[in-house]
Amino acid sequence: MTSRQILIRDLLVLFGLAGWGVALPGIASDFVVSMALTCLMYVALSSSWALFCGTTRYLSLATSAFFGIGAYAGAILLEQVPWSQAIALGALIAAAVAVLMGAAVLHLRGTYFAVLTFGMTELIRHAISYFEKSVTGTVGRVLMVVPERDTIYFTVLLLALLTVALSIAIRRTRFGLAMQGIGADEQRAQTLGVNTRTVKIAGFALTAAVAGAVGAAMSVRWTYIDPHTVFNPFIGFQTVLIALIGGAATLWGPLIAAIVFSVLAETLRLQVPQIYMMALGLLLIVSVLYLPGGLASVRLETFRGWRDSFKAWWTDIRDDLSGETRRRKQREKEQRERRHVY
Repeated sequence: MTSRQILIRDLLVLFGLAGWGVALPGIASDFVVSMALTCLMYVALSSSWALFCGTTRYLSLATSAFFGIGAYAGAILLEQVPWSQAIALGALIAAAVAVLMGAAVLHLRGTYFAVLTFGMTELIRHAISYFEKSVTGTVGRVLMVVPERDTIYFTVLLLALLTVALSIAIRRTRFGLAMQGIGADEQRAQTLGVNTRTVKIAGFALTAAVAGAVGAAMSVRWTYIDPHTVFNPFIGFQTVLIALIGGAATLWGPLIAAIVFSVLAETLRLQVPQIYMMALGLLLIVSVLYLPGGLASVRLETFRGWRDSFKAWWTDIRDDLSGETRRRKQREKEQRERRHVY
């Protein structure tokens, strides 16, 4: 397929998903809409995370920090400004924090970068808790202004669609190619004239803006928020897991994984809460072992490879149990001895 055909295919798929998402509140129950809202939240978070971290290969664990900043900004501003402005300001504040954080830590890579972003997330969470205890005398706040269910749903749907559309567009620009160049070989990209520091900070801020906007939109879902809820590290870890399971370097992998993972996680949490986390851990292990490229890498050849591997494994087991393996080794040994005699 040519680049133009791929672009048309991606846009048609996006329009199809948008139509399905718009029609859902009119035909589904409240429970299904609530689950769809969780799916859309992780579609936006994991797609934006993959846009920067999947291309540059910088493992960021700061998603929950930007989500929490957006949630707190939305909760504070929603009583003073309209809904759309609260969402936009949540995104801007998160992006501004990301610029400062990125300027401080984006010269590091690998484990050091991941640990430092997680440490800064914890620092922000505890700083807000300390500020609330010292200044307001209480931790957390009750949201007095809560929009209608459909307003929240369509806002998060719009953010998810915009994030995927942004991923489609940026991957075709010089900015997207620069991030891919950083992921392939940062020193070579720098030698070729790419301002790697600016590109990394801009990509990091873009990811933070999406997380901040989603956090501002989702904060009203809880009606009461505190630092332990909105800065929960599990939000960041789950975003990273979804992107890795789906395929962090792909466009549609995080979206597919966000839907599969959210539905599976919700089902397990309701049906078997005792083994909920163990099942998710097992899913991650299986994905890393058998799908290193993520769900987006699954093709017909993948199933054929699994089938051939299973057949070979079963043949070995059957030969061991029937003694055929031992007899074959004996025959090979006798043939080697005859050749040695002659």
